[in-house]
Amino acid sequence: MPSRDDIQHRVVTTLQRRVFNPLIRRAPVQQLLETVGRVSKEPRITPIGGRKMGNEFWLVSEYGERSQYVRNIKADNRVRVRDRGRWYTGTAHLLPDDDCHARLRTLPRYNSTVVRLVGTDMLTVRIDLDQ
Repeated sequence: MPSRDDIQHRVVTTLQRRVFNPLIRRAPVQQLLETVGRVSKEPRITPIGGRKMGNEFWLVSEYGERSQYVRNIKADNRVRVRDRGRWYTGTAHLLPDDDCHARLRTLPRYNSTVVRLVGTDMLTVRIDLDQ
């Protein structure tokens, strides 16, 4: 029998994939993460919430290594991030030892609240942006 976390993950990711993400992606101010699909090798764009700090972009994945974009990063860590309408290229790093709850306090409040509410396996991601 699936656990509560598995059911929650399935419900939330289905809603994100089929309802919210297609709508949110169109918003010009929405931050986006572009990865390369690990099987298809096609670009995959995911709405995210994070913060650019100097030459780094920080975010917390609510489902950690179960998130499709995290799985794509593990296969190819070259990514692009759209922040405030501008695209940046960079290299993503998964930081399992980072304190996700402390990190969320430094990121945008609304997104951080949602990540805390639905997240079950949070994982910090740092993207070193190219100069």
